[in-house]
Amino acid sequence: MKFKLLILLLFLGWGVRAQNYSADSLRIKGFFDMALTEGMAYSWLDDLSNKIGGRLSGSPEAAMAVEWARQVMDSLGLDSVWLQPVMVPHWVRGSEEKAAMISDATFGREEVNVCALGGSVPTAPGGLRAPVVELRSFDELEQLGESGIRGKIVFFNTPMDAKKISTFHAYGSCVGYRVNGASKAIEYGALAVIVRSMTLKIDDDPHTGVMHYSDPTKKIPAAAISTRDAERMSRALKHDPNLEFYLKMDCHELPEVRSFNVIGEIRGAEFPDEIIAVGGHLDSWDLGDGAHDDGAGCVQSMEVLRLFRKSNYHPKRTIRAVLFMNEENGLRGGIKYAEEAKRLGEKHIAALESDAGGFSPRGFSINDSSYVVRYFQNYRPLFLPYGVYMINAGYGGADISRLKAGGTTLIGLLPDPQRYFDYHHSREDTFDKVNPRELHLGAASMASLVYLISEHGIPKKMDKN
Repeated sequence: MKFKLLILLLFLGWGVRAQNYSADSLRIKGFFDMALTEGMAYSWLDDLSNKIGGRLSGSPEAAMAVEWARQVMDSLGLDSVWLQPVMVPHWVRGSEEKAAMISDATFGREEVNVCALGGSVPTAPGGLRAPVVELRSFDELEQLGESGIRGKIVFFNTPMDAKKISTFHAYGSCVGYRVNGASKAIEYGALAVIVRSMTLKIDDDPHTGVMHYSDPTKKIPAAAISTRDAERMSRALKHDPNLEFYLKMDCHELPEVRSFNVIGEIRGAEFPDEIIAVGGHLDSWDLGDGAHDDGAGCVQSMEVLRLFRKSNYHPKRTIRAVLFMNEENGLRGGIKYAEEAKRLGEKHIAALESDAGGFSPRGFSINDSSYVVRYFQNYRPLFLPYGVYMINAGYGGADISRLKAGGTTLIGLLPDPQRYFDYHHSREDTFDKVNPRELHLGAASMASLVYLISEHGIPKKMDKN
């Protein structure tokens, strides 16, 4: 009798799972069909990129983007839309940077392409001219010491590693020279820092990005040089070790500005106190129009809510789209959101971030215990028909990272990474580089995973891994 009962329970359990799988599969197909035939994300991105443009924190364009996003979310018939105030830094690039290599022994003077790194101090009004020393690592900086560095411009010529299949891993292995190069070089008496752009592509476009000073009383100018000009300067230094570099920048920091995270919400029908956040960052660098980084993530997040409303799906749990402000040069929006969630005692069971470009989705990275990762891997068969196959342990995202302390499962959308750093933080990050079909596939993938979490929750089980 006990054996028959066990068989019956197993049979009933399989029937429930099969029934859920069938219903989930149909719902997910509906999201993909709707996104690919009548998606709004690409049209919204057109407005954000081409009517507003680059949206550096504190800028008039960032303020315009906040109001634009509020109006779009208001139009979706959500349960709530609100602005969450946050103070953000206001760094200004100023006039176009000027730079040149100067060799009295060989070619004379040749202009090169540079851009100030975000947060850098300017040069003197007339610019700066000094000898250059090329380095490949911080170890080389330490080995040369003050006697080899003082009074010179340090040129960190460290390429991204082309052998790494994930370009994000290649980026992570050398971005420290951009972020910390100036702080380390000034300790040895450097006058400025020039950093090879963070891209595998060899071209004339310098890539900006945030940098930091570890000591606010010790600051030197910091700029990125295009990869092609980095190669040129490296060759020129071999012919003329006395080569000099001229740099002129008038970037500067203004007083902090009040800005906002933009939040839209659909309240859960059964578990309204359990929140699933989905988002991207509304700010961008100022050289391009921030289409891939991260206009794509913002419009995809709003599209998740639109797909739910349009398909008459009533989520069991509360779904929020959060467009964060100031990811690029401060992370103030993400920090503020997590602080408010903690203050209000909100329970975020999951947060999904899209901040890796609007390319074809390949999967998701899960930042939680190995038990939770394995749970999500059970959903692979539902995503395989759409070319989404990777569900692995990994990074969630910068803006949602502060929610981790509250036990939130952090998830990152993983688009194809191969082209992202061709455009990242450069003037090439523009709307025309985004494919509408790829963008909408990403939005549908996000909606599908959020739906699954809303329907089935996340079983929390602590393990040793």
